[in-house]
Amino acid sequence: MPTLTRPRYPERPDCWHIYYGDVCVGTIARRVGNPFDTDPWEWDCGFYPGSHPREHQSDTAATFDQARADFEEAWQVFLAKRTEADFQALRDQQDWTARKYAMWQAGEKLPSQKPSTSTSTPGP
Repeated sequence: MPTLTRPRYPERPDCWHIYYGDVCVGTIARRVGNPFDTDPWEWDCGFYPGSHPREHQSDTAATFDQARADFEEAWQVFLAKRTEADFQALRDQQDWTARKYAMWQAGEKLPSQKPSTSTSTPGP
């Protein structure tokens, strides 16, 4: 069973993406633009596709350590309801998105953007 890893997000020193194996399952980050008297940290747990959007959880915390503990508690609840098919649904979506952007970068059209080759007779 994979473990959670928390690499820093390279574009923000106060943000960590949380992975379960090869799947990004959440983030912990310092909040930006919030009033000074509110919690400075936020966490986000879940992924889609592969789960129902209402299963996704997030909240704020006073410290990084509290955000991490809260995330891990939410993760245990979220993970208990996941199957390998849920993780595969996310991987498949990520693969499709990568292929789509590669096609666009190469100047190709997606199959749905190409003219239809079917022949139909116009109506009366």
